[in-house]
Amino acid sequence: MSFLRETSLVTKNAFLSEKDVLLRRAAQITAEIQQGERKGYKEVLDLSSGDLHSGGIKPITFVRQVLAACFYPALLQDDSLPLDVTQRANSLLKECAGGSVGSYTDSSGMAKIKHCVSQFISRRDGGVPSSPENIFLTSGSQQALMIMLKLLFQNEDSCQTGVLIPVPSYPFFNVAAVSQGVVMQPYRLCEELGWTLQVEELRRALREGKRTCNPMALYICNPGNPTGHVQSRESIEEVIEFAAEERLLLLVDEVYQNCIYGEGTEYYSYKKVLSEMDSTISSAVEMASFNSASKGFMGECGLRGGYMELVNFDPAVLDYIHKLFNTESCTVVAGQIALDLMADPPKPGDPSFLIFSEEVESIKKMIRKNSHRTQKVLDELPGISCQPLKGGFFVFPRLHFPQKAIKCAKDREMEPDMLYCLHLLEETGLHVRPGCEYGQKTDTYHIRLCLATREEIMEDVLQRLKTFHMLFLKEFS
Repeated sequence: MSFLRETSLVTKNAFLSEKDVLLRRAAQITAEIQQGERKGYKEVLDLSSGDLHSGGIKPITFVRQVLAACFYPALLQDDSLPLDVTQRANSLLKECAGGSVGSYTDSSGMAKIKHCVSQFISRRDGGVPSSPENIFLTSGSQQALMIMLKLLFQNEDSCQTGVLIPVPSYPFFNVAAVSQGVVMQPYRLCEELGWTLQVEELRRALREGKRTCNPMALYICNPGNPTGHVQSRESIEEVIEFAAEERLLLLVDEVYQNCIYGEGTEYYSYKKVLSEMDSTISSAVEMASFNSASKGFMGECGLRGGYMELVNFDPAVLDYIHKLFNTESCTVVAGQIALDLMADPPKPGDPSFLIFSEEVESIKKMIRKNSHRTQKVLDELPGISCQPLKGGFFVFPRLHFPQKAIKCAKDREMEPDMLYCLHLLEETGLHVRPGCEYGQKTDTYHIRLCLATREEIMEDVLQRLKTFHMLFLKEFS
């Protein structure tokens, strides 16, 4: 028997998920359709991930033109490319050894792009200083989170490191934490109050966590995935005060910061709020914040461009983190370029500005319209309740199942929302995620649905969902 079969139990358990079942069945249905099998639909619509381009959204022209010129420099001689495109591509190639994107860069990223990202952060936060020395470019924000978890891991005297994590939350962080030997201590977002984060709940989770582990960090996702909530400034201040009081490192996932569409909703970065608090707090609370070129108007998921900024870290710890980065090869260069273009887009007066601004506004308008339309449809359906959508790429409605449906799921040894998702996939070709994958309060059930798709596709999705949902309720009433 191959020794590879003897997989670490921790790793194996971390990756066992309902996602495998749905992904496999979605692929099987697609293959059946391609082989001519008749269904009540022509294709599987994948609403399971926040991938703009797979949802039919065209990439930003300026981004792809610069990338093309960097990867094939002969295009720089083509007069059809706008001047700002060729200038940007030339400036980026000058930063690459040998003038080629095929060369290694510094393990924490190109100096020019780190400087560009720090300026972007400072502009975002109204002039709050940001140093390139505290910026680390990574292959997506997920790699940055993995590095921080690796840094946190301790296992002295059988007391493992703990991290407070929200429920519900994006499953990757849970998998990453388990694979690094970190204990996850859940705190629940309050669904009835719009998925708000309540400090009283953080205190409860911390007390409980101290019984089994050594809680050292607090993970925040703002705007929320899968919940679509956006924290108020007051809420952020309360969380920061709690972290200061309990000496917890803040891990702040802010990848959806450019996706705000709730009426009267404003986004505040944790760093900006921290910088404006009393100096005893603003100079003491340690924080790692994460962002990515995969989300927002960029949608460049496959390029794997992310960054993290470290705030108030001890110089000795920063030095150690640099050494951690030096143990690995550099971040994907295409992802680094994507970050540069995200952080420093065309400005008014640049040749590419008009098309760029039109494309970006079109994407933002589409997601805003999809969110409003989805909220309206869900609010009208019996057996579904949905908190107001404020930001991010997802909607996370609650499903109120008849007892017959719950019993049927239990008889099949699966969660009721998983049963719902399987039926939805089989009967309509819609691939969405069950709430049990993200964590949820006992005896509550949800689905996660992506909003980042073309309007006409979203309308088709909502029509299929409406028809299915009414039939489902009728079958199990």
